Amino acid sequence: MSDSSPLPPVRLISEAELARDALSTPLLARAARLARWAGPGTLVDAGGGLVDEQLPAAAELLGLTGDDAAACASEAWRVAVDTGLVEITDEENGAVAPGEELALLTGGSPHDVLAVWLAALETVLADASVPDLDDLIDAMDADGGHVDFSQLDFDPEREAAFLDGVLGNLYLLTVGEDGPGDAAVPLPALAASMIVPGDAAEPSNDMLEQISDAMMRLDDQFRLLEPIGLVSYRPVDEALMRDADESGGTAGAEGSGGSGGAGGSGEGAAASADDIEVARYGMVRLTPLGLYGLRARLLEAGFTAPAVGDLADKGADALLDGSAGYGPQAARAETEHWLARREPLAAARELLAAARGSDTGAPLRRLRCQQALSLVGDQAEPAVREVLDDAELGGLARVWLTELGATDVPPPSEAMIFWLTIDTLAAQLAAEGNSEELQALVEGLAQQHSGFFAAAWRVEHPATVDVLEAMGRLHPDKRVAKEARKAAFKARSQQGG
Repeated sequence: MSDSSPLPPVRLISEAELARDALSTPLLARAARLARWAGPGTLVDAGGGLVDEQLPAAAELLGLTGDDAAACASEAWRVAVDTGLVEITDEENGAVAPGEELALLTGGSPHDVLAVWLAALETVLADASVPDLDDLIDAMDADGGHVDFSQLDFDPEREAAFLDGVLGNLYLLTVGEDGPGDAAVPLPALAASMIVPGDAAEPSNDMLEQISDAMMRLDDQFRLLEPIGLVSYRPVDEALMRDADESGGTAGAEGSGGSGGAGGSGEGAAASADDIEVARYGMVRLTPLGLYGLRARLLEAGFTAPAVGDLADKGADALLDGSAGYGPQAARAETEHWLARREPLAAARELLAAARGSDTGAPLRRLRCQQALSLVGDQAEPAVREVLDDAELGGLARVWLTELGATDVPPPSEAMIFWLTIDTLAAQLAAEGNSEELQALVEGLAQQHSGFFAAAWRVEHPATVDVLEAMGRLHPDKRVAKEARKAAFKARSQQGG
């Protein structure tokens, strides 16, 4: 995932709703309870953890029982310390007191609450990137008490990067318009997204083994990440793990959807010939709070990770340029946010003014403008009629008014028709690239207008050459494609290129 190009925009719920979600996460709620419980008699060891003698009382306070009660209480305490909910007042004697951040959970703003939650998330992510405790003990250096990571085949930085990559792919799947959205993603598909190259037809046996190993690591990690509210997770079926242990292997990825790529929907992803449901291999989805948290981490890491609504208080130029790379649904949602803050007619005039230009981004701005005007509706009509004679906007205005149902729209000149055609194709090319939809548009255009290329190369539009070259690439008929390339050559010569 590159940090140079913007990610698809994410739709976030309000900070107030996110803060309520954060306060109700099991781990942060436990950390807050322990922070309120902490006092002069609460003692910690040199690392800031609760001394063993106090773990049973902490577990009882939290209502925890069972073999993991002490470990869960210890984890909640560590979160309380790391987030500042608990302050160590006497390092020498290990005395503690409630920290300043504790008051923010009840008296702070939603943003303050989310800042505490983000700090807690970092603690949990760090914990999720370390090996199993039993493995750590086995690898402990007997002399100095240091961990020999070489015995574990474990690289802390590599493991953290792998988890970051998985979460990044899960974020992209969730916010992308072609992904499953807020539906759960099969764990094998998510593991495969980090291991199987995008151009691989089928994963090799070695890849399948790596996917299975990754699934088991991710199963442990997502179990840790669920209590902090980052994900909603259905773990791998314990029966599958027992079967793998008995066979001396790992829970197989073969047939479980591991070769389907991260975008798989789970259809046809049976785990074996017995047609075991893919859900048995684990299903994970980001929560609304998780989307917020991962976006915050991406922004901090230098990625451009927009959110729908970011452009609502900016000018029409920022809206049209900023939403240029968005998918149709996200662009519409962003425009609706922007229009909600403005008077319709004034908004229409501002949009039309921002749509002018001869730069490379102008055609797509005009397309986004036309789409935005359709959301304004008939209240935009006076503003649209004002640009009927405009060289760049006149064609757009005629199309829009005709779609509105107006019967007195002046007919466009032939020059305007060709200019608008080039502008529209340039916008589609910028928005979608060499897509199937654009190819169909090119085929239809060449079929309806037999003399199109003879006239198109003369159109004085900055994108004429690019559009004609694209038509030459996209049209399946070799004769027509050759015509388009010839026209592109003439257009370039006319422009002095």
